Amino acid sequence: MKSLPALLTRGLKLSHLQMMAAFAETGQIGSAAERLGIAQPAASRLLSEVEEMLGLPVRTRAGRGVMLTEAGRVLADRAGRVMQELAEAGREVAEIAAGGVGRVRIGAVTAPALDIVLPALRTARLSHPRIESEVVVAASDILCDQLASGRLDFVIGRVPAGVDAGLFDGRVIAPEPVALVVRKGHHLAERPPQGPGELMGYDWVLPGEESPLTQAVLARLAALGLPRPSQRLSTASFLLTLALLHQSNVVAPLAQAVADQFARGPDAPLVQLRLDLGIEVAPYSLLTRKGARLTAAAETVLGIVGLSLPGGDQAGSLGRRNSTTSRTKV
Repeated sequence: MKSLPALLTRGLKLSHLQMMAAFAETGQIGSAAERLGIAQPAASRLLSEVEEMLGLPVRTRAGRGVMLTEAGRVLADRAGRVMQELAEAGREVAEIAAGGVGRVRIGAVTAPALDIVLPALRTARLSHPRIESEVVVAASDILCDQLASGRLDFVIGRVPAGVDAGLFDGRVIAPEPVALVVRKGHHLAERPPQGPGELMGYDWVLPGEESPLTQAVLARLAALGLPRPSQRLSTASFLLTLALLHQSNVVAPLAQAVADQFARGPDAPLVQLRLDLGIEVAPYSLLTRKGARLTAAAETVLGIVGLSLPGGDQAGSLGRRNSTTSRTKV
């Protein structure tokens, strides 16, 4: 049997790890104490005990406050992971004790949420009716932050620039083709545009500059020698984009999977333009937290999701690759 780690033999307890993790997250001893439900003198005493065990300071004065030293940051990072793993263990044990009832937390950007996650959950509901699912649809930066912190089990999205990709294990899925959508009755819907230049006579609605969709659209337009479109409103809100489409003559670039949901069929309120500008957003990936052990429920749903991905048994079932809309390629 291996000997106990040195810190344990010196008296390191769970309360020390809780304090280090809380101090790192809050940046203040008082706030950390409040989070743990203890008095500030007790919190300070825990930090002093840690310093005595390490033989090094874990905090130092910084202006009017206190901050972690290098040794403190190392221990706090590890402590945070320990607390995260304990929380996951508690959740998994509770699921086992409940007789196999599980809960999985999934994150996805809009297109794969519609195209991949929803079909997978329909399958899971039939094959594993006692598994509950929570789906968070948001931008990739929000999803990756929640995945890294353990609030999501897995994510279908992109690792944003500036985020350490080493925090995740990932499988690249596919690039995201983009369709142009207008309201039913729009001039461009009644008479297909003669060329991409005709589209520049209309307002476009796009997310902000940092959005992968906006970056892909503007780069493709520039490659086609087209100017930046008129854009009097920028929004990342899908609901606001839909409302604007219904109430005005804007042109909206949407992921093909999203366009297929809202602009397909004779009764659809929106129309896909029969002109393909060749816009593609960078590929999204299936991401899990590196080194994390998924719960049984999450593993089950992840396996069902995997079947619908390229290379899976249902690789041809993704809506964005089976669009029935005929469009002229530019």
